Amino acid sequence: MRSLTNTLSKNITGKKVLIFFTISSFVYAIMIFITIPKLLQFSNGIKILDIMPFGYSYAYVTQLFTELRKEGKNFYLYRQIPIDMVYPFLFGLSYFYIMVYFLQKIDRWKSPYIYLSLLPFIGALFDYFENIGIILMLKNYPNLTPSVVQLNSFFTISKSIFTTLFFISLIVVLIIFSIKKVSKK
Repeated sequence: MRSLTNTLSKNITGKKVLIFFTISSFVYAIMIFITIPKLLQFSNGIKILDIMPFGYSYAYVTQLFTELRKEGKNFYLYRQIPIDMVYPFLFGLSYFYIMVYFLQKIDRWKSPYIYLSLLPFIGALFDYFENIGIILMLKNYPNLTPSVVQLNSFFTISKSIFTTLFFISLIVVLIIFSIKKVSKK
């Protein structure tokens, strides 16, 4: 742990945080403003699996995939998923940097709080599991089993839980940072 914190203290700068956050946000914006709206057109407004934080059922997945038809499924597989295979890494890294940066600012980065910075990577890992599951389901549709859908739904819910835990933690750290900043003035 000590060597990790020493390495981090030397390598996490505001500039590096801003660069990774900007790249991550750019890729996220492509999904939010381009690929996901296009998929929603293909699905006639039925939400895609990536944006279902509370999971989904077998019936929901079959309804979505039926509605997407071949063209929509191809767009999901060859446009949305490739971008979403890059994004989790960028998300994990940029938000890791953000958390470490602000933990340094409040002088808590050498404490067990440093483990909060791992939450984005755990969320990203579940995002990769979710993406792999979506690929397998799209390629095997209509031969899906409820257990495969249930497992992938678990990955989606887990991604959402760890991402939410991270953002709650970040908000708390930012509040502490703001209080320390104001109290110094």
